[in-house]
Amino acid sequence: MRLRKPIIAVTVISAFALAACGGGDGDGNDDGGDGGSGSSAEPSDETSQKVDRANEGGNTGNGQDPTAKGPVELEGATEGGTVKVISAAGLNTMDPSEAYYQNTTSILTGLVTRSLTQYKYDAEEDTMILVPDLATDLGTPSEDFKTWTFELQEGLKYEDGSPIKAEDFIYSAARSMDRTQFPEGPAFSNDYFVGGDTYEGPYTGNGLDGFSAVTVKGNVITYKMRTPFPDLPYWLSFAAMGPIPEAKASDPAAYALKPLASGPYKFDEYTPEKSLTLVRNDQWDPNSDAARTQYPDGYEFNFQTASEKIDELLLSDNGDAQTTMTYDDVLANNFKAFNDSGRLEIGGFPLTSYWAPDYRKITDLKVRQALAYAYPYDDAYLAAGLIKGVTAIPGQGLLPPGTPGRVDFEAIEGYETGTTDTDKARALLEEAGAVGYEIKWPYAKDDQQAVATKDTIVASLEKAGFKASPVPSTVADVSTVRADPDADINVRPAGWIADWPSGATWFPPLLQSTNLKAEGVGSNYSVFSEQAVDDKIQEILESPIEEQPDAWGALDEEVMTTYFPLFVTRYGGVAQAHGSKIEGHSIDNTIGMPTWKDIHVVQ
Repeated sequence: MRLRKPIIAVTVISAFALAACGGGDGDGNDDGGDGGSGSSAEPSDETSQKVDRANEGGNTGNGQDPTAKGPVELEGATEGGTVKVISAAGLNTMDPSEAYYQNTTSILTGLVTRSLTQYKYDAEEDTMILVPDLATDLGTPSEDFKTWTFELQEGLKYEDGSPIKAEDFIYSAARSMDRTQFPEGPAFSNDYFVGGDTYEGPYTGNGLDGFSAVTVKGNVITYKMRTPFPDLPYWLSFAAMGPIPEAKASDPAAYALKPLASGPYKFDEYTPEKSLTLVRNDQWDPNSDAARTQYPDGYEFNFQTASEKIDELLLSDNGDAQTTMTYDDVLANNFKAFNDSGRLEIGGFPLTSYWAPDYRKITDLKVRQALAYAYPYDDAYLAAGLIKGVTAIPGQGLLPPGTPGRVDFEAIEGYETGTTDTDKARALLEEAGAVGYEIKWPYAKDDQQAVATKDTIVASLEKAGFKASPVPSTVADVSTVRADPDADINVRPAGWIADWPSGATWFPPLLQSTNLKAEGVGSNYSVFSEQAVDDKIQEILESPIEEQPDAWGALDEEVMTTYFPLFVTRYGGVAQAHGSKIEGHSIDNTIGMPTWKDIHVVQ
C-alpha cells in the first residue's frame, strides 16, 4: 500500500535516544527535537514504551476474532461534535477500487465503506485484530486455500436505503481487476483470483463476461483462486473488495466523487485533493458492525494545510483547535512540546521507504550501490522534519520490523545502516567507469520540505560524483510521473506499507515482473524483472503456509544482496497530534493512521 502522499524525498537516520531530544546526532547536526532548547530530559515511561512499539514496526501478528459482534460502545463516549482533520498531504482518488494510499484507504474503510472483514483496535494490547464486518465470520477455506466462502449478513443497506446484495461483491471483485481503469489500485485479485491474469475488468473488457472468480448463492459468496491464498480474509478488508452495485458505478469518474456509503458516514461535499465533509449515514446499523462507532456528528477534512500551520494550531489548543486532529507527523522541532502536552500519539506501522533505481536504465550494480552510499540520510532527515527513532528508523532489508520471517542482514557487505559515505560512493563510480552519472528523480516543487530535502540530496550526490538532475513536479502530479514507465527519470522515490503481515504483500507487488503493465509500472517502481525472482516468488506462494515466513525472509536477503534493486531510506513510525477534546485517537498499526472507528468528541 502506498503512503498518504507521493514520497518525494524520505530519510534513514541512526536511531536516537529520546533522552537527547534536543541535542546533536553526533555529526554536528541538531535534530531540533525541542525547538533548539537543548533539553535532555528523560522521556516518560509511557513515551518510551510507545517509541519501543514504533521501532517494532507493524507487529500486528495474526490476531483474529471471528466471533466479534456489534454494537460497539466506548466507555465515556457521547454523541455530538464535529471532528476537524487537517493535513498537508492532499488526497488521491477516493474510488474504492483505486484507493490504495494510506489516507484514502483508511478514511474509506474506517468511516465510509464496509467490506466482508475489517480491523478493530484492541486497546488492551494496543494493536489491531481482524474481525468480521459485513460477513458473519472470517470465512471458510478449502483445504488447499483455493476456495473461500463467506456468508453475508442480512438486512444491510447502503446510504440510499437500497439493500447490499451478495451480487455486489461480484462487481467489486471484477472492478478490482481492471488495471487500465484503475492503474494504481491494488492488484491482488489479478495475482490470485481465477482469471486474474486474463480478465480485463468491467470497463476495459466486456463487462462481466468471462468473469468467474466470484459466485453467489443466496447470501453465500464464493471466491475461487488459481493459486493458494490463505490471506484472503485480509485482502477482503480493503475498500476495493467491499460491495459496489453495478448500476450505481457504471461511470467510474462519477463514482469516485461519491462512493456509495455502507459505513457510519457518507460523503456530503468533496473537492478532490482539497477537502471532504462527511455526515452521518442514517442507514448504517450499529448492531451489524463489530468495530465502528458513530459518535461525532460529522468530519471536516482539509488536505492542504501547511505542516507548520498544523503544528501551530494544535499546539495552541484554542477554540476549534480543541476538536481538531491530524494524521500528519508533527515536525521534529515541535516533538517535545507535543509530547509534554499529552496530546501526542506515537506508534509503528509496517512502512519501508526507499529509492528505486530504474532497473532498465541503471543496470550497473555498483552504480545502484553508490547511490545508497551517497544518499544524505541525516541531512535529508533534518530537511524533511522527521524524528529520529520515532518517524524514521534505519534498515537495509525490504521487509520492515514486525514482518513474520524477517531477518537482519547487510544488503551491501560492510555497509553501516543509514550512513552516508560520499568517498565510498565515488570509489564505486570510478570502479564502474561512471563518474558523472546523471540521476533524475521527481520532487514536488510546491512542497517546502520536499524542496529542502531535494537540495540536500543534490549536494550529496554531486559530492559523490553523480550529476544530480531533480525533475520538478507537484504534489498532485508526482504520482503520475512516477507511475509512467516512459517518464524522463531513472529513480523513483517511494514508500510501501504492508497490506497484511506477510512477505506476500511485499515481493509480488514490488518486485514481480508480472506487476509491470504497458500502461504503467504498477507498484514495481524499480521496473525490476528477473525470472529467477519471479519463479521464487511463485514457489513461495504455493508452499505450505507454515514455511512461507522464513522463505520470504530468505528471499529478502537474496534479492537485496544479489540484485540490490532498491535501497531503504527508513522504516516508518508516526507521531500524530490532536486537540484536547478529541478522544479515541490511537494508532492503527496496520497502516499508521488514526483509529477512526473509536474517535469521539468530549462534550
